[in-house]
Amino acid sequence: MIRLLLLLLGGALLGGIVHLATVIIMPRTATQDAYARLTPIAPVNTVTALPAPGPDAATMPFMDPAFASAVCRYDLSQGSLKLTVPVSFAYTSISFYTRFDVAYYAINDRAAGRRVIELELMTPEQHNNLPEDEDITAADRLIVESPTPTGLIAIRALAPEPGLLPMAQSAIAAAKCAIQQDAPKPSR
Repeated sequence: MIRLLLLLLGGALLGGIVHLATVIIMPRTATQDAYARLTPIAPVNTVTALPAPGPDAATMPFMDPAFASAVCRYDLSQGSLKLTVPVSFAYTSISFYTRFDVAYYAINDRAAGRRVIELELMTPEQHNNLPEDEDITAADRLIVESPTPTGLIAIRALAPEPGLLPMAQSAIAAAKCAIQQDAPKPSR
């Protein structure tokens, strides 16, 4: 009886270890993650509007047809990124993901408290290289540190009624994501 219990306990323990290892390794070995799916349609450091999802097809799984969506695939190797997103009248959200789909920051129009969400995305090294200038370290300047040099920014604007979707799409279409020209370049 004890031998059977030890066998069951060992099997459960081994199964738990295999399960955890699989869950940890899977995101890095998946070939059709969000970044890979968006690579053919979204140029780097440019906001690209995603087509509205249909009943049989969507660019990404679980897309909500009540939202106008856009993405910016970013690469911070050439410098920090300036993101500007006008706020739609209903709701606007911005989510940041690493290259391997790990969410690390999100902000919405309610938290921003402005008509335009402006922020700078940079690596910790680029943030450390900023000059200790009073203008640069102003309290109203939002700086987000990316844990990886590449990743995705997902921008969404809500259309509370189907007839208001063009308004949400126009707010998303005015979003900009580009490398800052006056930003310090990373040291190599």
